[in-house]
Amino acid sequence: MPFLPARPAWRLSRHLVLPLAVAASACALLPAQAVPASAAGPRLEEAAAALTVWDADDVRGYLSLPTTSLYGAKVRWASDRPRTVTATGEVNRPAHGRPPAHVTLTATVRLDHRQVKRRFDVTVRALPERKPLEGYFFAYFAGERYSDGEQVYFGASRGNDPLHWDDLHGNKPVLASTLGEKGVRDPFIVRSPEGDRFYLIATDLKINGGKGWGEAMRFGSTYLEIWESTDLVHWSEQRHVKVSGDRAGMTWAPEATWDPKLGAYVVYWASNLYAADDTEHTGSTYPRMMYATTRDFRTFSEPKVWNDPGGGVIDSTVAKDGDWYYRITTDDKVVGSCARDVVLERSRSLTAVDSPGTTPRRWELVDDCVRTGVGTDWVEGPTVFKDNTGDGWWVFMDEAGGRGYLPFHTDSLAEPHWSQPGDHALPSRPRHGTVLPVTAEELARVRAAYPGPS
Repeated sequence: MPFLPARPAWRLSRHLVLPLAVAASACALLPAQAVPASAAGPRLEEAAAALTVWDADDVRGYLSLPTTSLYGAKVRWASDRPRTVTATGEVNRPAHGRPPAHVTLTATVRLDHRQVKRRFDVTVRALPERKPLEGYFFAYFAGERYSDGEQVYFGASRGNDPLHWDDLHGNKPVLASTLGEKGVRDPFIVRSPEGDRFYLIATDLKINGGKGWGEAMRFGSTYLEIWESTDLVHWSEQRHVKVSGDRAGMTWAPEATWDPKLGAYVVYWASNLYAADDTEHTGSTYPRMMYATTRDFRTFSEPKVWNDPGGGVIDSTVAKDGDWYYRITTDDKVVGSCARDVVLERSRSLTAVDSPGTTPRRWELVDDCVRTGVGTDWVEGPTVFKDNTGDGWWVFMDEAGGRGYLPFHTDSLAEPHWSQPGDHALPSRPRHGTVLPVTAEELARVRAAYPGPS
């Protein structure tokens, strides 16, 4: 589906620009005092009816509140409880154990010197209880060698051990794509900053029985496949959302990181970009990292280049430690000095942009030649997470031409010294995915819901 000119973008902050989405929600259309609804005209009423507040009955995070609607209508929001929900969508949830907060948001929609008001009643849930992280959850795909390998599989750690795992759901897919190319790769799970909502995003791509790699890089999907959950067990219907422009040849390996300064998630992925007049996508190109922002994984900003060092980079993953964002990227001797390796960079700004002419680079190089130094074959698809016991950091990397995922460990990301443990037992056949630290309750829940082989 192309970007629709009838759905203009609006700006919530300097970086967060979201296109309009339309769906049903709990609301009422109210006439403004100065202008009766009957005099407002059909275009104005249509513009008001197009407004949506997603998850109005179960608010757990910041809201996307548009400032424009159809036909260029202007929208201004007001809240009857601005300490709980502001007029720009920031949410301050009640403390754990408190009852939900009920808030009325009113949108004043103006068009052609007329206006109407629309009311949205929203329910803001109390914060969850903070519990220690005592296990790990793994979402991954199994690869194109298997007919069902390009779907989402789950694994669970044995207790609080990041090196020993069990397959879940009988080593069969838990989530299967029915949209787009009907295959998903590179699943990534992000936990909301509040802790009780999870978003799973993945590449829309099927190689087994589908297009070949060349076609996938020239005319691959410009969409993401998205599911969400509040407990890692009950998942929403799949969403098929366009995030890349038509100049993009593919949209690969999406990940997301919450940026508290923006009040939004920064979502990033790899795309080949072609010239605007190269509609057949035959020109010379290479993958670079793109990004967009979102609050709800339904509406996204226009994509921007995030990391273009002048040559191919893919598969970025990010961890925050203190004031620094650390980015690990698969690099082919462009940023680093080793071919088919990974580089570790850092920046205090998650959305700092590097281009071929950026000198010095805004993301500072911390380490390169990581897998070369350890002595593995070429790797891709890194996933990074902190050890729950405080024992440093883990990066699992996919030795794609050999042994599959391998664990790498360092005590520090700022001053890394990498090692590979000899004793480990990862799930049976994981390819590019995500390890998510979880609570003991969450670990027990997914094990009960998706038991592994007996």
